[in-house]
Amino acid sequence: IFPANSGNKEITWMMLEAGAETDVVNSVGRTAAQMAAFVGQHDCVTVINNFFPRERLDYYTKPQGLDKEPKLPVKLAGPLHKIITTTNMHPVKIVLLVKENPLLAEVEALQKCYRVLDLICEKCMKQKDMNEVLAMKMHYISCIFQKCITFLKEREDKLDGLIKSLLKGRDKDGFPVYQEKLIRESIRKFPYCEATLLQQLVRSIAPVEI
Repeated sequence: IFPANSGNKEITWMMLEAGAETDVVNSVGRTAAQMAAFVGQHDCVTVINNFFPRERLDYYTKPQGLDKEPKLPVKLAGPLHKIITTTNMHPVKIVLLVKENPLLAEVEALQKCYRVLDLICEKCMKQKDMNEVLAMKMHYISCIFQKCITFLKEREDKLDGLIKSLLKGRDKDGFPVYQEKLIRESIRKFPYCEATLLQQLVRSIAPVEI
């Protein structure tokens, strides 16, 4: 808790990588993220909330149960983990991370990745210590991957076309309508309607017209 309270992002990240648990509470029943938020260290809160151990992803690189093949090829684990742990959730940033890695920027690779993200999302919602924030993040990235697949299959300009669509503003005020629609669509498709976070997002967005 002390590194998070002090605002030291680097040490907070190092402790997480060393195995520090994010859901352990102190004497007053607060986690490190909750205490950091209480004292205004929001950068550390972001680091904690976006941390996802590589071992949890590596689990999917090994065949499980009756599977003959792993759900995620080993070569995709590193690039996917980089995207999962990024704190910049702008859709253009995520598409750029896909585009810059030849291993990811293929239909088959993205299909495997988004299916794994959906499994992680499900696990986040069904585990004892439910993590709605991480579940929503996994679902959101999965939706962007699926949109990448559509452009790779149907458009000659491929991911460049998707980036242009996300950045293009409407004529009267420059507002990026396509980007807004993509984000709203990902929220609408979140499969766990009972999630508190989903209900909060819907209440915030529903009254606001594009």
